[in-house]
Amino acid sequence: MALVSALDRLALNLNPLDLNRFDAAIVDLDGTMVDTLDDFCVALNRMLGDLPAPFASHQVDRATVAQLVGKGSEHLLKSVLDLVSSASLAIDSEASRGSTAGNEADLPDLLYPQAWASYQRHYRAVNGQYARIFPGVEGGLQYLQARGLKLACLTNKPTAFAQALLQAKGLDGFFDFTFGGDAFERKKPDPLPLLATCAALGTAPQRTLMIGDSSNDARAAHAAGCPLLLVTYGYNHGEPIRAVKADAYIDSLQQLMAPES
Repeated sequence: MALVSALDRLALNLNPLDLNRFDAAIVDLDGTMVDTLDDFCVALNRMLGDLPAPFASHQVDRATVAQLVGKGSEHLLKSVLDLVSSASLAIDSEASRGSTAGNEADLPDLLYPQAWASYQRHYRAVNGQYARIFPGVEGGLQYLQARGLKLACLTNKPTAFAQALLQAKGLDGFFDFTFGGDAFERKKPDPLPLLATCAALGTAPQRTLMIGDSSNDARAAHAAGCPLLLVTYGYNHGEPIRAVKADAYIDSLQQLMAPES
């Protein structure tokens, strides 16, 4: 038992969180509770297939999406369109580039309305179908709830998609509130969503723990004055998570149940 406790403390970066400090927790969704990369890949690739050349012949993979996800659906879609357009221009011949580069460079903006409608349709169809809950998430949420913490899910994905995903995975019952990127005027990393969520929960930011997986979550938490716990298994735009300043890091939400002494 002592060994387990020591390992869990190490996983919390040798700085175990005293959960008595908190009245509530705000939890990110993609990359924190649920691995949604395969959902994104399927929806994005089906969307690309609906578009004209050169987009229809391209596909994105998990590694690419992991670097782009986390800043909202609009940012994700624009990034994918720009990425495919740039890749197409890079492999064009010099003669072809000289005659068509200007037009091709404008394609992402011109096609965005069509791409957005297609992506929304495909993502709605696959939302949760290929996603999986990260190990330890349910146990960690149960523990926080049992300790009397109010819980809210705060994500940059659209609220309707977030609610549907939580329901599909059986996680919706843990949360008093679920807010998406369209719930407020600004998204994370702006502090507004965290401050507004704290207001909805009726808790002070300094007594509200933010649990996330990225620098986006970190920047929002720091600006809002919320203590921050980062999971080490998430996406963080493809960058090392321990390079991001946090109050603690954790390899599984189950480790929140580690003995405190």
